Parts: sequence; C-alpha cells; structure tokens
Amino acid sequence: MKKGFSTIMSAQFFSSLADNALLVAAVELLRMAKAPAWQVPALAPMFAFFYVVLAPFVGAFADSIPKGRVMFISNAIKIVGCLMMLFGSHPLLAYAVVGLGAAAYSPAKYGILTELLPPSQLVKGNGWIEGLTVGSIVLGILLGGQLIGPRISPWLLGLDVPLVDTAIDTGPEAAICVIVLLYLAATGFNLFIPRTGAPLIPMDGVLHLVKDFSRCNSRLWADKLGQISLATTTLLWGIFGNLRLIVFAWAAAALGYTTAQASNLAGVVVIGSVVGAVVASFITKLDRATNVIPLAIGVGFLMIGLVYIHTLAQAVPFLIVMGAICGFLIVPMNALLQHRGHNLMGAGRSIAGQNFNEQACILGLGALYVVMTRFGLSAFGAITVFGVLVAVVMELIRRWHRHNTVHHADEVERLLDIARTDRHH
Repeated sequence: MKKGFSTIMSAQFFSSLADNALLVAAVELLRMAKAPAWQVPALAPMFAFFYVVLAPFVGAFADSIPKGRVMFISNAIKIVGCLMMLFGSHPLLAYAVVGLGAAAYSPAKYGILTELLPPSQLVKGNGWIEGLTVGSIVLGILLGGQLIGPRISPWLLGLDVPLVDTAIDTGPEAAICVIVLLYLAATGFNLFIPRTGAPLIPMDGVLHLVKDFSRCNSRLWADKLGQISLATTTLLWGIFGNLRLIVFAWAAAALGYTTAQASNLAGVVVIGSVVGAVVASFITKLDRATNVIPLAIGVGFLMIGLVYIHTLAQAVPFLIVMGAICGFLIVPMNALLQHRGHNLMGAGRSIAGQNFNEQACILGLGALYVVMTRFGLSAFGAITVFGVLVAVVMELIRRWHRHNTVHHADEVERLLDIARTDRHH
C-alpha cells in the first residue's frame, strides 16, 4: 500500500468510532428524557438526512479541494454536532448535524482510495477500510456502552476540572466529552493525509451541480455492473444502518438488556465482520465480485433467525457468523462500484451518488421502522420484516444480474475485462 494509506485508515477509524459511540450516548439521552419510543429508531434517518439532501453537492466539493482538507472540515462539523448534544440541543437535531459532517466526509474517504491505489489493489484497500469501518462501528457501540455503563460512567463524573463548573452530571454527558476527544484525534490525523496529485475539479453553480449529479447517478444505474453493485450495497447498508438500532430493542426484548448491556453484545460482531472483510480482500478479485450475491440472500434468512435467539450462548456465535458474511459481502461489491464509478466520472461524484442511494435507503427503511414502532410492532416483528425484505430484494438483484449476463453478455464481459486489465493508475 502507498504512503498515506495508514493515515487515512487511522483518521477513518477514530471518526467512525466517535460517530457510533455518540449514537449510544444519544439513545441513552433519549431514554433518560423518557422520549417517545419512536425517537430512538428515528436517529438513523436523521443521521442520513443530509447525505440525501446534499448528495448533489458533497461529491463535487470533495473533488474541488484536497480530500484530506475535506475530511478535516467534516470532522470539525461533527465536533459541532457533538457539542450541541452536550449543551442541551435535542439529540435528534444534534445527531443530524453529525450526519452533515459525515455526508461530506464519505466521498473524500472513499474517493481518495481511487486516487491513491491502482484498480488491482482496490479490493484489498477496501478490505482494510471496510474492515476498520465495520470494526469501528461495532467497537464504537461497545465503547459507548462502556462509557455510559456502571463502571466507567461514575469515574468520569467524578473527574473535576479546577475552577470550572462543567455542569456535566449524567453518564451520557460525560461520555460525550470523551467522544469529542476521539473526533479531535481524527481531525489531527486528517492534517497528515498527503496530496495525491489528482487534478481538482472546480465546483459549478447549484443548478449545474444538481443536473450533473442526476446525470452521474443515472450513469451508475445504467452501467451493467455498476447497477448491480449499487443495488446490492444500497440495500445492505440500508438494512445495516437501521439494524444497529433494532438490536437495542431486540436485546431488551429477548435478553432483558439495558442500553449499556446491548452495546456490549454488539462487540462480538467485530470478530466476524473484520475477519470477513479481510478474507474477502485477499481472496476475491474485482472481476468476480458479483459471485457473492447469493450470500446476501442468506443474510435475510439469518436476520429472521435472530427472532429465535433468546440466550447469550446462542446470540454470540450467531452474531459472529452474521458479521462475517456481511463483511465478506460489502468489500468486493463496494470495490466494484468504486471502480465503475471512477471509470465513469470523478471519484468524489461517484461516491456521492453511492451515498445518496445508500442513505436514501437508510432514510426510507428508518422511516418504515419508525412507523412500525408507532403502530406497536415489536422488535421481533421489525427484524422479520427486514429479513424478508433483504432475501426477496437480493433474489431480484440476482435475477437482474443473470438477465444482464444473458441479454447483455458482450457489454458485461467488456466491463469485466476492464476490471481485469485496467492499469491507468
């Protein structure tokens, strides 16, 4: 891997770690405030809101200035959102501001990979990035649970700042102070991300950017490989983005767990997800990425199986296996999508299009979950609905790809050949 890749990984890890630790703190703040039940699942779509609204602009922004600087600015915005939550803003509003920072961060994070690495190393690079991302998601949730838990929270609250009344008197508030430090660490790493030498693309007017984004998004969906990888990653991230919150409700219903205990349970997923992502990065080639689609159908049935888990001994190996399969799926499909996007348009624009679709799915499915919650559907019912949805949609995607390989065989083979032989980096 090229110089600077480890710096990017470090920055991404700490930023994502803080995002997810903050999610747990936000859940606990809502529960302590006795907020309506629907507000907890509403955190996911609120985080996704700016991804969708600003999609036409963040990709162009990431392509217009050095991506290390974009990541620095994005983390600064996340710190603002974190401080808003600390000083009394509604957790839903504050977490939406954090999502604003994340919306700008993502095109830069993924786009710089296509600038730094040749196509032959994209799967491996994505393996490390996705492994760290998934790992940081789970570890962030685990860390958030520990920070608000009975062991660390009292110790944090017992710390005094001389001559300053911090007015911090709850576990979630103390946790947020630690999370701010994680964002600062990520921001520090951003300062050392090298320039790649890739040409910068100036931003145009608002109307032109909207038209350009629409055109780029249409090109991704029209591409015979791009459409399949985009559909797959969109669905998987849509489900995963909401499943993190569903697990809290599931753990309370199935195991009687508190927020802190449920977050601890999420830590076991890191074993499988990281291993799955790293294994995929070594054994899956870019031109064979679509071979993993049948596994995605199985993820839907695994999710339904979660309904029948009622003990910790059952939950641990089950979640490890689920994490491994998800990690193994995301890496090659993400790499294929990035490769097609990079060949069709600028890296930042293609990633912004990807984010728009994925976050729109998170927003839509999150809204569905909120509605189901308001009408009294249990966590078991929500998991079953999401599992059936994954299995059915992934089967449709599998048939879609099979149709392309039969009726557009020459085009598919041409695109696969580009993936095998492209050395323009």
